Amino acid sequence: MKSLGRHILVEFHGCSTEILNDVPLIEASMLEAAKEAGATIISSVFHHFSPFGVSGVVVIQESHLAIHTWPEYRYAAVDLFTCGYSVNPWISYDALKHAFQAEHGSAIELNRGQLELLHRSDIDLGELRDTATNHLVVPKFSRSVWFTDRNENIALSIRHKGDRVFREKSAYQTVEIFDTFEYGKMLTVDNMVMCSEKDENAYHEMIIHVPMLTHPAIRDVLVIGGGDGGSVREILRHLQVETVTMVEIDQVVVKASKEFLPTLSLAFDDPKLNLIIDDGIQYVRNTPDESFDLIVVDSSDPVGPSEGLFSHEFYQQVYRCLRQGGVMTAQSESPRFNQAAFVDLNSCLKQIFSPENVHCYLAFIPTYPTGMWSFAYCSKNGPDPLKDFDSQRSGCFAQVHDLQYYNPGIHQAAFYLPTFIKNMLNVESGRNYSNV
Repeated sequence: MKSLGRHILVEFHGCSTEILNDVPLIEASMLEAAKEAGATIISSVFHHFSPFGVSGVVVIQESHLAIHTWPEYRYAAVDLFTCGYSVNPWISYDALKHAFQAEHGSAIELNRGQLELLHRSDIDLGELRDTATNHLVVPKFSRSVWFTDRNENIALSIRHKGDRVFREKSAYQTVEIFDTFEYGKMLTVDNMVMCSEKDENAYHEMIIHVPMLTHPAIRDVLVIGGGDGGSVREILRHLQVETVTMVEIDQVVVKASKEFLPTLSLAFDDPKLNLIIDDGIQYVRNTPDESFDLIVVDSSDPVGPSEGLFSHEFYQQVYRCLRQGGVMTAQSESPRFNQAAFVDLNSCLKQIFSPENVHCYLAFIPTYPTGMWSFAYCSKNGPDPLKDFDSQRSGCFAQVHDLQYYNPGIHQAAFYLPTFIKNMLNVESGRNYSNV
């Protein structure tokens, strides 16, 4: 042995883009590469950087394996460092090249701590060494794998148990479910958090009960999106509802929720529900005038298949499909995380429904970036969410159904906006919505 450690600096080129953006698969590959080399694994920590890139490290008793990926360039930089000569880092190199489907790789090996340049000191630990030896235990492997939802300035990371519960790439998007430590099962679409078992009540109770407890005569409801089932579950708590039509573009979201999110999807078999797997934009376009008392736009962020749900033309069609006195609610993004979309959508809705019929309200959802989320309440000359609100009736409803977020006080307080949001909504964005 001529050195204290072996250090291999690796570059993999032409890798699978999909693999290099897959945190659980990369972690599993790194762990397997360490095992094949004969290393003793102590811990692993991995992060995903939305939309692209993974960083992580596997700490081994003999040192570490580290990685950062650039999926958009099909490139990964890997750092393999082993102390002594009991572990062969080149075995890890070969394993990772195969796992990442790299077209080619390059590596430089460095000898770290060359012995001829070092002077060993004699250290007598005495009884301290004997005591430490008697308490020596095999290190317990710990995992720290993180899902990260971020834009260029803000990120939210949530630790999960490492292995995905569900993953399927549909014709529209990648649908995944992770088992998190703090929030239970968590549904994501294209690396964006949709909902989690622990805090989904805030979203679904507020997008549904605010309109339904303001307008108690709602009979026919249309839900656009909402494939996790939470909105339908809350709608069907209201016994006066006669029909619910839900149009979800992606069957895979429904499939995943039915199998792994039973507390959200429990109403999918209700006879009042007509579940349609189709494009919600096209469905609304083909729907007769004044067909629904309530329309709920339960969409994801304005990218991919949901992008059209933030257009002027779509909301004109929604307005047409509402009955006189009807109400529409929509998730309208975070005033902090996606300010442009938030302001633009509110401006668009005011042009269609008129300013006095459009009301912004808030809920706080920890698994959404910044925690602050907004909704739009819009009526077709219908009830006002504050002036026509029956606090006593709403309180009884919330108590009977054991609602976890919604109550009469929250209903009213949600419409009292922070000053910075009021200022944002008073400034026109200048966008020409006829071209959106």
